[in-house]
Amino acid sequence: MSSVAVLTQESFNEHRSGLRPEKGEEEDALPTYKDAFPPLPEKAASPEGTQETTNAWTSKIRPLKSSVITQVFHVPLEERKYKDLNQFGEGDQAKVCVDIMHKTGAHLELSLAKDQGLSIMVSGKLDAVMKARKEIVSRLQTQASATVAIPKEHHRFVIGKNGEKLQELELKTATKIQIPRPDDTSNQIKISGTKEGLEKAKHEILLISAEQDKRAVERVNIDKVYHPFLTGAFNKLVGEMMQETGARINVPPPSVNKTEIVITGEKEQVALAVTLIKKVYEEKANSYTISSVSAPSWLHRFIIGKKGQNLAKITQQMPKVYIPMTFMLLSTFTLKVNRMDFTEISVDPKFHRHLIGKGGVNINRIKELHKVTVRIPPDNEKSTVIRIEGDPQGVQEAKKELLELTTRMENERTKDLIIEQRFHRAIIGQKGEKIKEVRDKFPEVIINFPDPAQKSDIVQLRGPRNEVEKCAKFMQKIVAEMVENGFCLSVPIFKQFHRNIIGKGGSNIKKIREETSTKIDLPAENSNSEMIVITGKKANCEVARSRILAIQKELANITEIEVSIPSKLHNSLIGSKGRFVRSIMEECGGVHIHFPTEGSGIDKVTIRGPAEEVEKAKQQLLALAEEKQTKSQTAELRAKPEYHKFLIGKGGGNIRKVRDSTGARIIFPTAEDKDQELITVVGTEEAVRDAQKELEELIKSLDNVVEDNMIVDPKHHRYFVARRGQVLRDLADEYGGVMVSFPRTGTQSDKVTLKGAKECVEAAKKRMLEIVEDLDAQVIIECVITQKFHRSIMGPKGSRIQQITRDHNVQIKFPEREDPQAPPAEALIQENGEADAGDVKEPVDPNAPKKCDVIVISGRKERCEAAVEALKALVPVTIEVEVPFDLHRYIIGQKGSGIRKMMDEFEVNIQVPAPEQQSDKISITGLANHLDRAKEGLLERVKELQADQEDRALRSFKLTITVDPKYHPKIIGRKGAIITTIRTEHDVNIQFPEKNDENQDQITITGYEHKAIAARDAIQALVDELEEMISEDITLDSRVHARIIGARGKGIRKIMDEFKVDLRFPQSGAADPNLVTVTGRPELVDEAIDHLLNLEEEYIADAVENETKMAYTRPHGGSAAGMDEQRGPSKGFVVREAPWTTGNEKAPDMSSSEDFPSFGAPVATKSSPWGPKRF
Repeated sequence: MSSVAVLTQESFNEHRSGLRPEKGEEEDALPTYKDAFPPLPEKAASPEGTQETTNAWTSKIRPLKSSVITQVFHVPLEERKYKDLNQFGEGDQAKVCVDIMHKTGAHLELSLAKDQGLSIMVSGKLDAVMKARKEIVSRLQTQASATVAIPKEHHRFVIGKNGEKLQELELKTATKIQIPRPDDTSNQIKISGTKEGLEKAKHEILLISAEQDKRAVERVNIDKVYHPFLTGAFNKLVGEMMQETGARINVPPPSVNKTEIVITGEKEQVALAVTLIKKVYEEKANSYTISSVSAPSWLHRFIIGKKGQNLAKITQQMPKVYIPMTFMLLSTFTLKVNRMDFTEISVDPKFHRHLIGKGGVNINRIKELHKVTVRIPPDNEKSTVIRIEGDPQGVQEAKKELLELTTRMENERTKDLIIEQRFHRAIIGQKGEKIKEVRDKFPEVIINFPDPAQKSDIVQLRGPRNEVEKCAKFMQKIVAEMVENGFCLSVPIFKQFHRNIIGKGGSNIKKIREETSTKIDLPAENSNSEMIVITGKKANCEVARSRILAIQKELANITEIEVSIPSKLHNSLIGSKGRFVRSIMEECGGVHIHFPTEGSGIDKVTIRGPAEEVEKAKQQLLALAEEKQTKSQTAELRAKPEYHKFLIGKGGGNIRKVRDSTGARIIFPTAEDKDQELITVVGTEEAVRDAQKELEELIKSLDNVVEDNMIVDPKHHRYFVARRGQVLRDLADEYGGVMVSFPRTGTQSDKVTLKGAKECVEAAKKRMLEIVEDLDAQVIIECVITQKFHRSIMGPKGSRIQQITRDHNVQIKFPEREDPQAPPAEALIQENGEADAGDVKEPVDPNAPKKCDVIVISGRKERCEAAVEALKALVPVTIEVEVPFDLHRYIIGQKGSGIRKMMDEFEVNIQVPAPEQQSDKISITGLANHLDRAKEGLLERVKELQADQEDRALRSFKLTITVDPKYHPKIIGRKGAIITTIRTEHDVNIQFPEKNDENQDQITITGYEHKAIAARDAIQALVDELEEMISEDITLDSRVHARIIGARGKGIRKIMDEFKVDLRFPQSGAADPNLVTVTGRPELVDEAIDHLLNLEEEYIADAVENETKMAYTRPHGGSAAGMDEQRGPSKGFVVREAPWTTGNEKAPDMSSSEDFPSFGAPVATKSSPWGPKRF
């Protein structure tokens, strides 16, 4: 039979009351006052009467000091750099302060004193404050300078060790101190800074000098062998002497072969130190002997020990014995020999560097591990013997490990990778970063690159077979990527268009590089090459080439045609090293002829360049191809390089005659060709024979050297020999190296000698007569142009003037610039009211041009006149254009970008009047032929801006719509979705009222009139729809609200989206926590309410069930209250044997701030005495 115990609420309360202690027991359980509040330990009385604490409570605590300090500096008004009182806290002064704060990390606050002086409060760490102070003094305060003279030998004490003393002085005084160099004999030290700083720095320097004046220096010569007895072991003896005397004693180290000992310090200290040194010397002079012991040289380093440890140990045991490196006691040698051993092993030299490892890592590890020395012979010895020395056991272990390493290396595989040398540097990377990544990935593989000087493509891999194979595949993959990205394409672009392809500040070329991911290299400015090299992926290179060619095509009348020539003739047309095709390109104005890749089988040849020259090159190319097909012949003949220009003739006249008469093509060597004498003749057999005959006759005649004379007026001699004989050099180049000799200066002879080939001499003579005739007919014309325009006329690097001198064959000389600082001409000096008759000067014509405005042109009259016109055409002209003032800021653009673009485009200067002038006139300055284009461009821009203004006016139409504020959230929508859609759809701006606006029901719409009306209609439609909605309140048990709302509102959003209604649940603390409001169209509201009530019915059952379960896990509310009543009110914290219960003391009042003081009140933020921060 079984029984069941039922636990009722009453029995449970009885049970709990039985567990409570009785009253007596409770009192015994209370803690005593001393247990609850143990007293602090008492201080024991010390002999002196002071009390010393003995525990952690009363141990001395070091006072904490703030690491942040604050200093205030004052800069008087007269010493301020920036005195503009209207810009205090702004402008350059503020920028300087911000820069100082960034540099030093200190915080600065500025204020103005009544005397307009500047007060600066600096806060921060000590070093930051000192640095900031130095910066403030140098950048915000005017600087003064002074010099101070001290003896030259004291300068080094001012500088201090490593310049530390000098830096400290400069920081302390906020000055800059300049000390003359050691090789400078001057004793003047220059100080620059503020007046206050100068005085401080002077005082400090003079103090240092005064200290040094009290010091003395003494030099004592003592034989080197006695120095160790003076210094003692570890310099102990000399240290004791210095401590005793206070002087500094400098004994030269053993490695320095000097006997002089230097003593410095106060005079009395130095004298005492000298006495002590001499005393030690006299004691040791006659009391030492020398004993020497021989030992093998390889043992010396072991006897000495690491950093001399063994020697030090022996000298400590026998302090009266001095042991140089060449001396040692016999017993020590014997001991060392007994403990040392060595062995030699033979290893193939090719493994030596692998045994050593990178940076000696392998061999150093073996040495340290086995305490041995390993000598591996250098490469130049070509020896296989490796010597191991040290402890016998260590030697054997090291030998075993080295042999194991060698065996392993002999079993390793070596693989040679063929990688083009041009990729080696890219694979290695900057400072070896990329190859380090490969080595880290394959640590067991040794990768060796050939020396760059060897021009080898072989990269050697060595290591375990599998690892070597993996490494080889990885590196081949890297090379494949480089090959793909290393495709190279050369694009011929006419030299004059290179700067357009680069663009202003490199903008064009940078854009092409970034967008095509290619590397684009242009030839140097002084190079004759026209090739632009593009490197990267093939497809990207093609795109970059197309874009570069498009720029060239836009800038010039460049055409491109294709000519069909059988591919079998291409090589013969190109010629050896491209000589044939190059000669055609040069003759036809530098056109570009592109042949397809050899072996491609393509017949099309591309010719690109100016239209006329392209057609000319086409004809020549087709003619040459026809000749090749009719079995053309090639002949070669030789002529001195100096004859080539004469054979070609001026403008190619001579060679053209030969070509026209014979039909053969004659090709001369270029500057790049190695053989500069070889001339090639190409054509039919007959044409080649005739051309060869004519050229041979010309060359033969040139070899026939003759001498001739001509008469040249001495006044013209200087023209020919000026500029180191430039004119004569040009004559020699043009006329087959003819030599022209002028008489010596001062002989007054007019006879000039010409020597060379007969035809060359005759041609040179004729040219010289033409030059003389030009010189005789030469006139000098003055062109007056105001000096301020001279730089503009000259152009960049004088390019415009050089062009005029070439075009008109004249000389142009610009005057010296007028010095604006030069004083005016002195007035006539009068004595006794009369001017000196000898000093009377001609009156100056006020209409006469200034010397600085006169440009002198020399040459033939008609040429000079043409040059004057050309110069005047380069004088900038200014015109004014009427532009409404309100458009000026739009023409200037953001940070001047708009006006700069126009100036660059039209090559003029555009001056916009200052805003204060309120002027409508804009000035354009530039060349006359540029002004019209610039004016048209400016007026076109004005039209665009006016059109924009009109458009802005149309877009500024405003209208308002009145909407009840309660509908505003609905119109805006969740996260502004609805209103954003209306704004985007109608392209308008919709502004809702602010919280503080009076008209809370006004919505403002801004935009085009028709669009604003459409937006208003859309909003009104929403309002109408909202007004049709109704709101109904229903009662839902608050216990199911959380379930209906769902996690993060998912449940309620789903209901609202499904039924197109709005639900409002009560907030916490609401009067009716069960009231829920449903808003929407009537039929939808009813459906939503039904759904909510169904959910309530479903969820309330779960809620009741949960409450029932919880009732068994917590005490009943009424019972708990009863228990509290039984217990009575809380007595707080109770203790036994308190002071106020045993004596007359009162119990402390817990509400009293006197009995229970607080630990402190919150500290208010400290306001700055200088006012709010300005930066």
